[in-house]
Amino acid sequence: MGLSHNTAPVDVRERHAFPVHTMGEALVALRDYEAVREALMLQTCGRLEIYAELEDYEGGVNQLRQFLGNFRHGGIDDMDSYMYTMLGSQAIDHLFRVTTGLDSMLIGEAEILHQVKDAFVEAQRARSLGKSLHYLFREALNAGKAARTQTEIGGASTSIATAAVNFAKQHVGDVKGKSIVVVGAGKMGSLVARRLKSEGCGDIVVLNRSQERAASVIASIGVGRAGDLPAITGALQNADIVVTSTGASHFVIAPDDVRTAMSVRPERPLFIVDIAVPRDVDPDVATIDGVRVVDVDGLRGVIDVTLERRREAIPLVEEIIAEHTERFAQWYQARVAVPVISSLVKRAESIREGELERLFARCPELTDRERMLITGTSLTMFSKLLHTAITKIRDKAIVNQDEALTHASILNELFDLEIAAMQEEPGLRLVAE
Repeated sequence: MGLSHNTAPVDVRERHAFPVHTMGEALVALRDYEAVREALMLQTCGRLEIYAELEDYEGGVNQLRQFLGNFRHGGIDDMDSYMYTMLGSQAIDHLFRVTTGLDSMLIGEAEILHQVKDAFVEAQRARSLGKSLHYLFREALNAGKAARTQTEIGGASTSIATAAVNFAKQHVGDVKGKSIVVVGAGKMGSLVARRLKSEGCGDIVVLNRSQERAASVIASIGVGRAGDLPAITGALQNADIVVTSTGASHFVIAPDDVRTAMSVRPERPLFIVDIAVPRDVDPDVATIDGVRVVDVDGLRGVIDVTLERRREAIPLVEEIIAEHTERFAQWYQARVAVPVISSLVKRAESIREGELERLFARCPELTDRERMLITGTSLTMFSKLLHTAITKIRDKAIVNQDEALTHASILNELFDLEIAAMQEEPGLRLVAE
């Protein structure tokens, strides 16, 4: 369930954004909803999405909506016309398109893979992942890496950060000799600063809530100056271009800050590119004379020529998506067989070990080599005997879960397997009952 740049304008996305520092808390809260078995939240400048495995579809979706309203302490009625809900294979395909960059605002952007990985790590920390989403996101991240290494989908330097710089160049001209202010020293701010440096810009000021973090960015690019956010009014007085990307939940650049700065430079225009969601720049700033503000949605029109090469790679990326989707689907279908197989192997191994122990106790004269040969023979017999049963139940689970459950029930009755192990998967609860 979610909304993205494809369905919602930036003012809607920012209104419902989850600040980064609350994501762990949100996931912990989401775990407490009865119908939600597993969950992960993905928040980027272009999307807010919840991926979840649910006990049942209708109840689970209602609880996800309830969570969004409760955690944000407000209604989500204004989200109705912007949100999408995807079920099963549609949701899986969507995630793979996200990680490979096909669903990005700029096709093949590199940042999304890192953002999905960060969301995966955050969900692991919050312990909101179970077997299904853990495997799904590992497979999705692998698909994203494969798309970037095996195709040209990420073959050139095109990203939101690059688009911001290119957009500024289109409207201001060559950035060489221009005074630049970068607000925010996170991943996106660092990319913007690095890109500006590569364009030959030497007058760069990086501002951040932590001046130490800003100084680290300046040190990495080798030019410019660092400062903290309270210095923003003074920095604006000398700036030609401002690119802002913080994780703040409030406006960082207010109209009064800009008016004060423009009062000492009335004839000198100021160009601001705001790529943060929620936005860093109060929309009223755009009404000030001499100031132009572009938000992240305004960058849609920026198309680098390299994107044509990326579009040519889409069929190859879709083949990668199909391959990884099929791999996950087979695992997901076969997972109902795992507890049965595990219990069967455990039961057989217990019998094998017990019989060997009794044999060795009755025959203390056996040498170490003889004991080793007997143990090896028992393992070979054990493996050959179980191989057919294990293979068939796993294959049946992929093709027909109902038939696989019937086989599982028969195995459970014949071998007196552990019911507790079988109850780990919802489908096998039927067998247990």
